[in-house]
Amino acid sequence: MPNPKGTPENLEPGTRKGQEPFTDQLSFRVTRDMKEAVKAQDDPAQFCRDAIQEKLDRNKPSEG
Repeated sequence: MPNPKGTPENLEPGTRKGQEPFTDQLSFRVTRDMKEAVKAQDDPAQFCRDAIQEKLDRNKPSEG
């Protein structure tokens, strides 16, 4: 009988496209419409990371 949880390789954490590994999690509440819009993206998790990073970059104090 096959393992219903998948193979051990499937349980390994995914690899990041950048350099720094993902080690922490962040959770927050959104509206139902926001959740549906995010879930409709090709890669919802990366979409959220990119959106948060974009906002953080905009809020950095300018150097000079």
